[in-house]
Amino acid sequence: MAFQCQRDCFMKEFVTTVVSCCPAEHKQEVNGKKETVKGFNVKLQDTILFPEGGGQPDDHGLIGDVPVIKVTRHGADAVHFVSSSLEVGQEVQLKLDWDRRFDHMQQHSGQHLISALAETMFGFKTTSWELGRQRSNIELDTASVTPAQLQALEEAVNEKIRAHVPVTLQLLALDDPALEKARSRGLPDDLAGPVRIIDIEGIDANMCCGTHVSNLSQLQAIKLLSTEKGKKNKTNLIFLVGNRVLKYAEKCYSTERSLVSLLKTGPDEHVEAVAKTQKCVKLLQKSNLGLLRDLALLIAQNFKSSPQRGNFFTLHNLKEGDNEFMNIIANEIGPETLVFLSVGEEKGPGLFLLAGPSDVVSEMGPRALEMLEGKGAGKNGRFQGKANSLARLGEVEAVLQQRCQLLASGEE
Repeated sequence: MAFQCQRDCFMKEFVTTVVSCCPAEHKQEVNGKKETVKGFNVKLQDTILFPEGGGQPDDHGLIGDVPVIKVTRHGADAVHFVSSSLEVGQEVQLKLDWDRRFDHMQQHSGQHLISALAETMFGFKTTSWELGRQRSNIELDTASVTPAQLQALEEAVNEKIRAHVPVTLQLLALDDPALEKARSRGLPDDLAGPVRIIDIEGIDANMCCGTHVSNLSQLQAIKLLSTEKGKKNKTNLIFLVGNRVLKYAEKCYSTERSLVSLLKTGPDEHVEAVAKTQKCVKLLQKSNLGLLRDLALLIAQNFKSSPQRGNFFTLHNLKEGDNEFMNIIANEIGPETLVFLSVGEEKGPGLFLLAGPSDVVSEMGPRALEMLEGKGAGKNGRFQGKANSLARLGEVEAVLQQRCQLLASGEE
């Protein structure tokens, strides 16, 4: 069957009846992690909430005052996952999240238009597509799309939008000969009921289960952002339609104004200004690296020239320094002295290096690693790693100092 959302894509509220309600679980992403949520699978007599399919995500909305978390299609049924139980036989009112739905309608109808003209103009067939949260992409069966082809395609799709071309829906039986004239990338194995044909007058007729606009003018505009190399000699075309184009323009303008304030230049000079800034940063980084190397040598030489120097040297550099900085100091001091160096915030994460006599480093390295809650490894008189916390840095230094005293006294 065709759901009410497929018969009338513009209906925002609808009264229907609960057919079944069963306990269920649903996996959803929370803060980047998959979590299992307990709830109920609800089947309704009919629905205006589109179940995901055909590259289009599901709708959001309410059954009464109960939020619908997910809508999926199981054969001829749309299954609504909700957090609260609903009474079977109860009459309920559905309310659609219209902003989300209309966005999906714009992107999906826009995809049909882009795919149709890409094939008509250049012979590029669409093999798949994805409606993303911010941008969408079409996979084209071609190894490349030239900038000239991309520009010509963008001009053509926007010309059709300005032409106010009607978009109509047909419901055809599975054995209807008219189906042979419609484009399709295949029908679901469990399809039940009539086949929907989305017809863009004079441009395209395509089998599709998704929700669509009724006229190309409702797309407002299409922006083809870029192309990327896809898999197996295919090309991914990244695009925006309708309100997403307006939001993108607003975001770009806001960024432009921020750059004007930061760079103290007009928009036309931004690229040049950033290039100059990057060049200056690279020169400063090179100069800073040279100074750090000189500092590392001075620190090591100062220790070596001290009459009171012992067999243990430790240094914590709060902000500046890296592995190279620490290794220069260790190399200059030499393998006879136990050297413990660290870089980073005093109680935060950082880097460390233990160098010196191989037997002492092999013994004390893992112990220091454990105390600093870090990860690392060592060989040939060097043990270095990343510390998750330098809070116990003083304790590590004390343990190493004690070990060196035992070594000096011959009591090891």
